[in-house]
Amino acid sequence: MAPRFDLLATPTSRNVGKHFYATSTALFESTTLPRALLELVQLRVSQINGCGYCADVHLKEAAGAGESALRLGLVATWRHTTVFTEAERAALAFAEEGTRIADGAPGVSDATWAALREHYDEDQTGTLIVLVSLINAANRMGVIVRNQGGSYASGAFAALD
Repeated sequence: MAPRFDLLATPTSRNVGKHFYATSTALFESTTLPRALLELVQLRVSQINGCGYCADVHLKEAAGAGESALRLGLVATWRHTTVFTEAERAALAFAEEGTRIADGAPGVSDATWAALREHYDEDQTGTLIVLVSLINAANRMGVIVRNQGGSYASGAFAALD
């Protein structure tokens, strides 16, 4: 299936895309959270939303941040593995519940919120809130235009001018 629209080919969507990327960059540069965790969260959200392009991006970026093939392969089934810490589990549960609101789910449960707050400080929690929101928006753009996964080259977004 070929993409139906190139978001970087029109002046307005390209300009907004640059700002969207700059927001993500600012988030990554400001947080104390490990890059690998941020990529795992984005990968899991992208899997839920069915965005092959974003899953490709965050799989490759997570690998570049040092994630093992085992953990990358098991992130979709994280609840049934032994390879993620309690803090990572809290972030993944938060990401899933914050994403599944599109499926009519009630949002982030009190139990998941409590687990998140047990492991992450104010700034880190704010980072995760913004991160989950941004990747959900990116997934929707990718799915709408049918961007395909498989061809992402690490660092490609940095080339936007």
